[in-house]
Amino acid sequence: MAQAREIDQRFYRVDKFTVPEQAREEFIARVRTTHDLVRQQPGFLQDFLLEQPAEPGYFNVVTMVEWENAAVIETVRSVVSAAHRQAGFDPQELVTRHGIKAELGHYRRLQPSYAEAAG
Repeated sequence: MAQAREIDQRFYRVDKFTVPEQAREEFIARVRTTHDLVRQQPGFLQDFLLEQPAEPGYFNVVTMVEWENAAVIETVRSVVSAAHRQAGFDPQELVTRHGIKAELGHYRRLQPSYAEAAG
C-alpha cells in the first residue's frame, strides 16, 4: 500500500516541441545538457527524449521527466535556471530565434477507476 501511495505522488514534466530541421542539432544538444543536470537532482526518477519526423523540414520532440513528487520542482527549476544563466544560455531566445513551437506542462498520474483496480 505504501508503494502505491509513492507512485500516486509522482509528478511528470512533459514538454512537446516542433523543431525546424536547421535547429535540430543545437536544440537536442541543449536538451541533453539540461537533462544531464536534471538527472543529478534529488527526486529524479527517469527521463525520456523522444523524436519523430513531422511535416517536411520539421521534427517533433517530446521530453518527459518523472519526479518522486511535486515538492522537488521549485528546487530543480532554480538549479536549472542558475546553470543556464551561468552558461549564458537563454532557452526562450533559442525558441524564438528558430521559431520552435513549444507546449510545456506538469502532469499528475490519474487514479485508476475501481474497475481497473479490481483487474
